[in-house]
Amino acid sequence: MSSEREDLVAELLLRSRVLSTETVMFHTALAEQNGLSPVESKVTDYLARLGPLTPKELAEYAGLAPASVTALVDRLERKGVVNRMPHPDDRRKVLVRVDPANVERIAPLWDHIVAAMKSIAAGYSDEQLQTVIGFLDQAAAITHESTVRLTDRSAE
Repeated sequence: MSSEREDLVAELLLRSRVLSTETVMFHTALAEQNGLSPVESKVTDYLARLGPLTPKELAEYAGLAPASVTALVDRLERKGVVNRMPHPDDRRKVLVRVDPANVERIAPLWDHIVAAMKSIAAGYSDEQLQTVIGFLDQAAAITHESTVRLTDRSAE
C-alpha cells in the first residue's frame, strides 16, 4: 500500500473514531433528555428501526442477557417508552414495540441533526451519497459483529 493510501486510511479511521465518539455523546445527551440510560435509548432505537421484536430477538440484537432484557423492557414500559403486545403468530410469545406516543414526543429532539445532515447531503452527488451509504453500511455491520464478539452472543 502506498504511503499516501496509508495516510488516507489512517485519516479515515481517525475521522470514524471522532464521529463515533460524537455520536455516543449525542445519544447519551438524548437519552438523558428522555430519562433513559444510553442502553435503554439504543434498545429503543433497535425497536424503532426494526419494528416489534420478541425479548429474545431484542437480546440477540443488543448483545444482552435475556434476563437483562426482561428487566430493561419492564423499565421502559414503566417509563411509557415501549409496550408489550401479543405475538400474532404464537400466543406463547410477546412482542415489544416502541409506543407511538413516545416517538411523537421525542421527534423534535432530532430536528437539528436531521436538518443539518440533509444540508450536508445536498452538497454531494447521488453517486457520492451511494458510496458513503455503502461505507456506513459496512462499518455498521463490522461494528455490530465486533460487539457480538465482545459480548459472546450471536445476532441474526
